[in-house]
Amino acid sequence: MPSSSVVIVSKCTIYPEHKSPVKSLKLSVSDLPMLSCQYIQKGVLLPLPPLSSLDLISLLKLSLSRTLSHFPPLSGRLQTDAHGHVHIICNDSGVDFFHAKAPHLSTAALLPPPDRDIPPAYRKFFQFDNTLSYAGHDRPLAAVQVTELNDAIFVGCTVNHAVVDGTSFWNFFNTFAEMAGGAKKISKSPDFCRETVFNSPAVLALPAGGPSVTFSGDKPVREKIFHFSREAIMKLKFRANNPTGKLEPELSDPEILGKQSNDTWAVNSKSNGKISTVLLKKNPAAEISSFQSLCAHLWRSVTRARNLNAKKTTTFRMAVNCRHRLEPRLQPFYFGNAIQSIPTTAAVGELLSKDLGWAADKLHRNVLTHDDATVRRYVKEWESNPRLFPLGNFDGAMITMGSSPRFPMYDNDFGWGRPLAVRSGMANKFDGKISAFPGPEGNGSVDLEVVLEPETMAELENDAEFMQYVS
Repeated sequence: MPSSSVVIVSKCTIYPEHKSPVKSLKLSVSDLPMLSCQYIQKGVLLPLPPLSSLDLISLLKLSLSRTLSHFPPLSGRLQTDAHGHVHIICNDSGVDFFHAKAPHLSTAALLPPPDRDIPPAYRKFFQFDNTLSYAGHDRPLAAVQVTELNDAIFVGCTVNHAVVDGTSFWNFFNTFAEMAGGAKKISKSPDFCRETVFNSPAVLALPAGGPSVTFSGDKPVREKIFHFSREAIMKLKFRANNPTGKLEPELSDPEILGKQSNDTWAVNSKSNGKISTVLLKKNPAAEISSFQSLCAHLWRSVTRARNLNAKKTTTFRMAVNCRHRLEPRLQPFYFGNAIQSIPTTAAVGELLSKDLGWAADKLHRNVLTHDDATVRRYVKEWESNPRLFPLGNFDGAMITMGSSPRFPMYDNDFGWGRPLAVRSGMANKFDGKISAFPGPEGNGSVDLEVVLEPETMAELENDAEFMQYVS
């Protein structure tokens, strides 16, 4: 692979086009635990725009300024008051903007064959490496780096995780693209209401100087994208929902991917000239979703690859969006963190001796029962013992699933074509960290960004049961 050096050409501060109408926002029960997490780093690889370098950077700076007017908290800074409560002060201090160049890097190098690891060059496309969200007291809450490549550009966004979750992050990113594409008004306005169950008088006690990272970033890991087509995922879903295997899935028919109450991806396709939708089961709530089936497949496969003691407990942790789980519901674009982490555990021996449906059902039941009462119970438990989020793999048997294939990552068309790929930086990565992205072709496909110890990754690559579903 050619040299991966990236040269920063310029750096400046981008201020919102209009002054903030919001004075401050208090960090919630869902925001505060993220102060020990690193800034989110996600970005899109875009085709080369029909613009000169000067015009491109001017357009993106102006678009970012306009976008910040709709997301005033991102131009602010964190501040802890005399009572220990942390607030976002919306003081229009601005965000960092970096213009970089790497003309020797091409899409051929950045999108290698599927048997290769993710190129390390992506790590150079983001700012604020190894920066904890607590640093937002002194540093910008967001940074954008635009890197011009040989035949493409990469737009990398880095945003404080105590300020946004994935839903809010991608709403900001989508709006940035919308503004660049010439939109006069935004399609999805963020909601800054703080009168929710997450608003709490509880104080999170922090050490002087702020928290420390909860995982080791020094251990060697490999990063790889495993792609799962719609057809492969439907086969996994069929296996999970029909453990006896007496029926055969009709993959030529369109099917809804996932539960209707909880899963927004749906696939329609033409059959005899008509578009139709078919359910595998009549009761959506009783059905294990596509994503739960895929997660169960990954959980079993990684656990097998780790060669753990049969009596050891393994944990699969996934974040759930609480916006639609509360009664009354939060606005879909409530700004901030509105997530809770659900751990599902099993003995290694039992997980591997049971079938896919058993593991998928455990995940399914945990998600299904995470209703309004459960969300509120989690809040009360945290208030009784305020603590930071324990991100990491502490016993060698944990998997943490982040991001979501439901996020509209490929909607980031800046005016000259949809993304070629979605990739992340080095933030919040450790052995067992998985991120789920929609596949580039859409249609219900999924890319899993998998981070594992080198020995475990090698075992996974040689696992025929796992790899038969990978394309």
